Amino acid sequence: MLAPVAGSAATKRHVIGVDEAGRGPLAGPVVAGAVVLCKPRPAGLDDSKKLSAVRRGELEATIKRRCLWAVGVVGVDEIDALNIFGATMLAMTRAVQALCEKLGDAPCEVLVDGNLTPRGRRQEWRWDARAIVGGDAIEPCISAASIIAKEHRDRLMRDLALAHPHYGWERNAGYGTPEHLAALRLHGPTEHHRRSFAPVAQLEMAL
Repeated sequence: MLAPVAGSAATKRHVIGVDEAGRGPLAGPVVAGAVVLCKPRPAGLDDSKKLSAVRRGELEATIKRRCLWAVGVVGVDEIDALNIFGATMLAMTRAVQALCEKLGDAPCEVLVDGNLTPRGRRQEWRWDARAIVGGDAIEPCISAASIIAKEHRDRLMRDLALAHPHYGWERNAGYGTPEHLAALRLHGPTEHHRRSFAPVAQLEMAL
């Protein structure tokens, strides 16, 4: 069952929570999750970073089974072309577009974690949107979106680590840990590294 905003039948709107994972890493895509919560909503929702891996996995399975959800993925070529902020706005837009296809023409309000939304920044964005600083910890639909985004991206990085085992992506998810930076210096960047990010760009200039 979907959770509409209170009001008359003519004005009911679905509330979509949106959050991203992967703005800071040196490698891999940025991923956004979008969720419309079910009723009753899953218990124990919180900012994905505050949850253990086991609990995140349990909540992801519950969200996927009972709620409506979607993801938007933006790869490294687009990140380098747009910059990470623009890529994040695009990932959020793709996630909401995919979720709204499941909702049909139902009106929606989108709650976005952070202080900015894609509204006015992506031409294809057409939904009412509100930014909420710290929303992944205080708005359950955003918490759910943060779980979907992080779990999806972590799986992608584990898959990429199978082909590129030197960088420890299954452990660091592409972030610039000492292990990752040492492997970059030894083996150089892969096609999955973000050339526009300073540690990668500086390394390529030195080679």
